[in-house]
Amino acid sequence: MSASAEGRPVGRMEFGDHLCLSYDNDDERLAVLRAYVRDGLAADHKIIYLSDQDPPETVLGWLGAREAGTGGYAGFDPAPGLGPDLVRALEDGRFVVRTAEEAYLATGRFDPDEIIGLFATEIEMALVQGYKGVRVTGEETFSLRGWPGTERFAEFERKIDEVFRTSRVNAMAICQYDRRWFDAERLDRLEAHHVDRVRPDPLHDDGAFRVVPLFGPPGLGLAGTLTPDGHTALERALDSLPRTAGLVCVDLSALDEADEEGLRLVVGKGVQGGIRRQVLLRGVSGAVLARLRAADLHRTPGVEIEEGAR
Repeated sequence: MSASAEGRPVGRMEFGDHLCLSYDNDDERLAVLRAYVRDGLAADHKIIYLSDQDPPETVLGWLGAREAGTGGYAGFDPAPGLGPDLVRALEDGRFVVRTAEEAYLATGRFDPDEIIGLFATEIEMALVQGYKGVRVTGEETFSLRGWPGTERFAEFERKIDEVFRTSRVNAMAICQYDRRWFDAERLDRLEAHHVDRVRPDPLHDDGAFRVVPLFGPPGLGLAGTLTPDGHTALERALDSLPRTAGLVCVDLSALDEADEEGLRLVVGKGVQGGIRRQVLLRGVSGAVLARLRAADLHRTPGVEIEEGAR
């Protein structure tokens, strides 16, 4: 896998992409998959979800539901209105859920070549039906169940990656790997059979200043140069942080420069919430730390500063 340092934003996926989602935080997983499904429905793609064992109603529930008072993940909302759209898509066949047993063990044994052939046929049929593309995503924990043939799962990932790389196919795929189940060595081998990792879309990116969501603890990552032009986007992102979190992290390790008012927003908005919470400023560079000290923001109650290597 010739992966980028951060992975590819899910919203920038293209036909021919075979990416992996390696996660240990369910909010992060949900952020990626909701956006993947939302974008697919908007683009008139057929979406095939391969669950480990959950039926369609269960997948629909956690993928489409929104908790009252929160957004889609860690306080953010990447997929407004997805629930009703998903119900309609499930009813008319645009969104299909199959269990791993149905998808991979139709003949009683996991056979990589047979399964790749079945996937190719399904993609071709979807295009004939008039869909503009196909999106597939699967929970790969089934490969740990010891079912007949699953010892060839790495071979399957290698072969299907070759198909995506070499064929002009109007399809894309995300393979889901829960790090809490896959040991590091096995996961490294499987990730190697993917073009890249996938990550949630940024909350803001204008080329000069970027804001990305963080998970576990919830928070934000800031990158580039923070000027008054970025204040509105930053304030919106800070306001969307979960109000019940006792700790939020704002990672500044990729922030090159910041104006004083922008840093006041980070500190002031960060400590606000339903309860008095702590804010960890992580990876603070010497230049940004000097600006915090000049504004006496480093003494703000509830703010912990962790200096970076720069």
